[in-house]
Amino acid sequence: MKNQYETVFISTPVLSEGQIKEAVSKFRDIIVSNGGEVIHEEDWGLRKLAYPIQKKSTGFYHLIEFKADPELIQTLETQYRRDERIIRFLTFKMDKYAAEYSEKRKNNIKAKTEKEK
Repeated sequence: MKNQYETVFISTPVLSEGQIKEAVSKFRDIIVSNGGEVIHEEDWGLRKLAYPIQKKSTGFYHLIEFKADPELIQTLETQYRRDERIIRFLTFKMDKYAAEYSEKRKNNIKAKTEKEK
């Protein structure tokens, strides 16, 4: 049975836009190639970190929401650890309330962008 997960990772701020897109597509491909289904993605951009990590005070944040088998999480997190561009990551299983909240948030974002047009 596939569970719903959300993963957020922070990449180093010294990367170019192309390198960031390459890192994001690498992790998206890992999810899809292992039988996962990407539901939603958000690029939060460059943000200040709460505390310095590896002597860096900022980082590029990216969120991926997906459905996958539990075995995929081990593979995904191993790849995060091996990639020197990633300074932090967090993956968690969403319960039904978190999934409902995420759906509401996505609908609100979609409604805001439609109003701006």
